[in-house]
Amino acid sequence: MKKDIIFLVLGGISLIISLFDLVPLPFDAAWIAIIFCGIPIIMEAVTGLVTAFDIKADVLVSLALIASVCIGEDFAAGEVAFIMQLGALLEDLTVAKARAGIERLVHLTPRTARVIRGGTEEILPAEEVKVGDRIRVLPGETVAVDGVIISGQTSVNQAVMTGESLPVDKAPGDEVASGTVNQFGAFEMRALKVGEDSSIQRMIRLVQSADAGKARIVGLADRWATWIVVIALSAAGITWIVTGEIIRAVTILVVFCPCALVLATPTAIMAAIGNATKHGFLVREGDALERLSSVTKITFDKTGTLTYGTPEVTAVKSVSDYTEEEIYFFAAAAEQMSEHPLGKAVVRCYRKKPAACEDFQMRPGEGVTATVCGKVVKAGNLKLLKETLLSRTLAAGAGRYLNEGSTVIYVAVDDRPAGYLVLSDTVREESKDMITELDHIGVQPVLLTGDHQNAADAIAAPLGIREVHADCLPEDKLKYIGAYQEKGNAVCMIGDGINDAPALKKADVGIAMGGTGSDIAVDAADIALVDDEIRELPHLLSLSRRMMTTIKVNLTFSMTLNFLAIALAITGLLGPVIGALVHNAGSVLVIINSARLLKWKKC
Repeated sequence: MKKDIIFLVLGGISLIISLFDLVPLPFDAAWIAIIFCGIPIIMEAVTGLVTAFDIKADVLVSLALIASVCIGEDFAAGEVAFIMQLGALLEDLTVAKARAGIERLVHLTPRTARVIRGGTEEILPAEEVKVGDRIRVLPGETVAVDGVIISGQTSVNQAVMTGESLPVDKAPGDEVASGTVNQFGAFEMRALKVGEDSSIQRMIRLVQSADAGKARIVGLADRWATWIVVIALSAAGITWIVTGEIIRAVTILVVFCPCALVLATPTAIMAAIGNATKHGFLVREGDALERLSSVTKITFDKTGTLTYGTPEVTAVKSVSDYTEEEIYFFAAAAEQMSEHPLGKAVVRCYRKKPAACEDFQMRPGEGVTATVCGKVVKAGNLKLLKETLLSRTLAAGAGRYLNEGSTVIYVAVDDRPAGYLVLSDTVREESKDMITELDHIGVQPVLLTGDHQNAADAIAAPLGIREVHADCLPEDKLKYIGAYQEKGNAVCMIGDGINDAPALKKADVGIAMGGTGSDIAVDAADIALVDDEIRELPHLLSLSRRMMTTIKVNLTFSMTLNFLAIALAITGLLGPVIGALVHNAGSVLVIINSARLLKWKKC
């Protein structure tokens, strides 16, 4: 890239020197532009023709360059070469650099496992674990293979596979997946799926296969190159035969050079990317906005995308003589030493400083107990309160919130049911307006989430999302997106978790939440939403459509100007130098028109 920029600068300076004869040289200064900017074009054209008979725009440019040099029009040749290399550089700048998403997934794969064989525990490479092996997993460790828990209780962070914002309690008989993280208690498991069959390896293969299926869009100039070359050569040849003047034929080749055609797309894309950046979008793929303009369905992950992705205390209920404030007081005091995300959420949401507690105990998979102000407080799930006389009122009242997808922490004081706290992943304030705007511009929102149906419906209904798919594993999201695409829909996927990476790759356009999202999700996406302001999504979609309109206007203008210049060249009214200036003036106008996108705003 640096070399191309240096060559362009040298070429531009040489053309200025040649045009105004600023420095006396033994040769035309335009030859510097011809060598630095033109030779690479000719070499690429020859290579494409010889190796694959690939006729692209550079073939016509090469013909114009060589013909101009042959009749002594060095400045025209240098000018065409400079403009074409400028267009190529702009196009390169819009293409994303190599990404490392799959490598990041590979790094997530556990390298070792604690395998118990013959009563002895040994640490073995993960690939040596066999089906049926007994494995011990300590707190904080990543599960090496898929299996089932045979002893111990714990909470497991399954975000890597399901995207769920909260850890899931696990007990004997429950299955665990490779790549998930053990939060608290140690447990032993029996290996069921190992090596290439494990969940994390399957995830890697999904990302690879989804990426391979997304074809890159070819430049318009290259798409039409064969016809342009045929028409240009035919027109030049017939003019030479009829008039006997080779300079007219060369002029036709010069003005037929698709400079404006080559610049029409990359300049508009770059200007639109600049506009998107101002609105918090980092466009990683050069043709992502071109693909986005045809999107008819936009699929959302729930957690961290439409919601904030962090649990908040949304309700406190009392079923005893204690007030709701006192229930909250006891729960926050008891949870202040907890390492569980739910316990931390209770303390974070409690606006006051929690009271001191004594005799704190954490029970993995159940909750916590502590002495607060001389009273024994238990806060956790129903397993923790099994020794208490749980009233029907407590269970019935909490059931309504559980059906809505919330999590409930039950509180008992001195072994008597006191009340409960409700924790929910709250919807982003801007989500509803954003969904409404998407409907107005003709894009249908769809919810794809790993959460269960009740939690999904509780989020989708107030937002106005009518199509909901819950309990989605990564492969399920791929299946739904693929089904939409088979029906002719262009699909945009928005997500934030590692589990969303395959879907982000599979979709026509993937948008990752750059602030709260995982690095792997961002690497897999075409566009990253840097500040997580999803309210700007309708602007981005409208901008992509405006960009395509600008490109079409650029193409129409450039082709009209080219054909007018050809008519003048055939009649002899345009020479090679003036012809190059005229059609390159069209290139300048194309750039100016594209630049208007930088300040475009959605009405």
